Amino acid sequence: MGCSNLRHEAIKHIATTTYQLNRVDFKTVHLKELFGVNVFSEEVQRARLPKPIFKALQKTIKRGQPLDPTIADAVANAMKDWAMEKGATHFTHQFQPMTGLTAEKHDSFLSPTGTGSAIADFSGKELIKGEPDASSFPSGGIRATFEARGYTAWDPSSPAYIVENPNGATLVIPTAFLSWTGEALDKKTPLLRSIEALSSQALRILHLFGNHDATKVFSTMGPEQEYFLIDKQFFYARPDLLNCGRTLFGAKPPKGQELEDQYFGSIPERVLACMAEGEYEMTKLGVPARTRHNEVAPSQYELAPLFEDSNLATDHQMLTMEILRNTADKYGLACLMHEKPFSGINGSGKHNNWSMATDAGENLLTPGDTPHDNAQFLVFCCTVIRAVNKYAELLRVTVASAANDHRLGANEAPPAIVSIFLGDQLTDVIEQIENGGPKSSKDAGIFETGVSILPKLPKDAGDRNRTSPFAFTGNKFEFRMVGSSQSIAGPNTVLNLIVAESLDYVASKLEAAVKAGIDLNKAIQELLPQIIKENKRIIFNGDNYTEEWHKEAEKRGLANLKNTVDTLPIITRKDTIDLCTKYKVYTERELHSRFHIFSEGYVKTINIEGQLMVYMGGRMIFPASLRYQAEVAAAVNATKAAGVDNAPQLELLKTLTAAIADFQKALANLEKALSHHTEADAYEHAKYMRDMVLPIMAETRNLGDKLETLVADDHWPLPTYREMLFIK
Repeated sequence: MGCSNLRHEAIKHIATTTYQLNRVDFKTVHLKELFGVNVFSEEVQRARLPKPIFKALQKTIKRGQPLDPTIADAVANAMKDWAMEKGATHFTHQFQPMTGLTAEKHDSFLSPTGTGSAIADFSGKELIKGEPDASSFPSGGIRATFEARGYTAWDPSSPAYIVENPNGATLVIPTAFLSWTGEALDKKTPLLRSIEALSSQALRILHLFGNHDATKVFSTMGPEQEYFLIDKQFFYARPDLLNCGRTLFGAKPPKGQELEDQYFGSIPERVLACMAEGEYEMTKLGVPARTRHNEVAPSQYELAPLFEDSNLATDHQMLTMEILRNTADKYGLACLMHEKPFSGINGSGKHNNWSMATDAGENLLTPGDTPHDNAQFLVFCCTVIRAVNKYAELLRVTVASAANDHRLGANEAPPAIVSIFLGDQLTDVIEQIENGGPKSSKDAGIFETGVSILPKLPKDAGDRNRTSPFAFTGNKFEFRMVGSSQSIAGPNTVLNLIVAESLDYVASKLEAAVKAGIDLNKAIQELLPQIIKENKRIIFNGDNYTEEWHKEAEKRGLANLKNTVDTLPIITRKDTIDLCTKYKVYTERELHSRFHIFSEGYVKTINIEGQLMVYMGGRMIFPASLRYQAEVAAAVNATKAAGVDNAPQLELLKTLTAAIADFQKALANLEKALSHHTEADAYEHAKYMRDMVLPIMAETRNLGDKLETLVADDHWPLPTYREMLFIK
């Protein structure tokens, strides 16, 4: 079968295949009974552990007290018995290396006795520490390839859980990942460090307000996940989606998202069934999935969870992506997590809803009904404003990737300029503070619908701004720049860190004032106007897409770091190193390693895409174009021989021939650019890829997409946008 027919065979397969959609039954198993059944939760621990051991473990989990190693054997034994009752045959220490994914090595519970039999065994030592080979994970120069030793360390604050498979189950133990020399090789370790830094500084503020009951403050997270679902027959017929996650070629379809008929529309039946099973699996693992809906682009969807401690939320987010991918396959779908799988329509993000809470459950960013009169809220809110303004460039680094470069600033994604949206009510309060002291808060009011049977609806105090990178949305800040395929660990590590520094600054000022005999409220009234005056440049409530804002941002001195390569040097800048080492979130060596890892990752991503573009262009698009060119040429010759006016056909042949020649030349230029070898470091190579390779790739794509509009449909080898996005 010729390559040109694969596309039509895919469509035929989609049209004739029926999938089993009723795979889960919520009638026989209620959601509330299902939640967390495969989690070694606090409830399970209480039931299975001796009371002293349970209490000791909870002190570690809830208060951050050091783990008592003497309890490890008892916990391991209870965990093993529970897991084997659930059908587990193996256990694994799951960790989050610098690949941005999760990694795991499975070990059997079974231990031979030497007498021809075996016992199930799992010790405290095996629970606390594992030793996966670290040689093939990105280390950024911390470890040489021949230096293989690395360690996983049990993270008791994120509960173990069971992952079921068709032939058994595995006990999964969340862990940190460290090198033999002690540096963090993962994303979890710095996140845990940043949570501790945030907690210690936030407690100083709470103590000033007389709150001595709170023993811990942690950041909370509710990461919204956007993704695409397309039929996997199309996915397998597109080498670019299969290997890169995004389409390297694809002409604009007649219909995209112009009619705005996808957003919050009726969810297709197969997609809804897939979503339901995914949520079923998430529920068993304690992932609090709450909202599902159609997103703006065709075949784009979103899932949003409830808020959790940011460490647990990060682990759950990695689980969510894995479950979405695995479940989609069961319904003949492919789940695309890339930030920009399709050009010309919305990309996908992961809105990072961030706040702070005490171990007593108090949200420190809740303004209350009268935010102007809520001094504690205003102090915490102003510290965040100061943090984001002072470290906007560092925050921008956390969302930098070759994939996210295609999304930021396009089709409803925020631009690369970091700014804060506060809304009308909070902006008014902030302005009052700067001008002498807040005396009132704007009344939200009610909606007048003009329809008697509709209830009177209370308004929110402020509108939302979907173009803002960092928006206050009631009791949290929504960091909207995070990419859909990214781990949220990095952005939240830096958010925790910069807010910890800002809290340290504010606490030190207020503590000194109180020690000098100044009333706390008076000290706050003197400090906050100064903070607002120094940091108000970051506040912008308008349309972040406009050219006017870009000019205004430049006047304000706000950085516009448009691509990943521009951001990377910030990682090893002196102020970054000083900040990270002061609060012990990253060592200087760890920062240099990440600079190298991110630079190398950028190079590898662009190189893979470029090589695949050469392959697809030379092996698929070019041959199909030549076949059609020969067909048109035959028609031109036939009409000429018949003495018929063939000017239109001849013009088509000329246009087609010129387009093929231009495309062939672009492919040759791209292949030549990719063959360039440099002795420079990874960052210099990254600059070369951005400046020399990416422009040629863009030109090659434009020419390939032009050929798609010229070549006859029965010759075109690749599933098109109009097919992939609209055939369900």
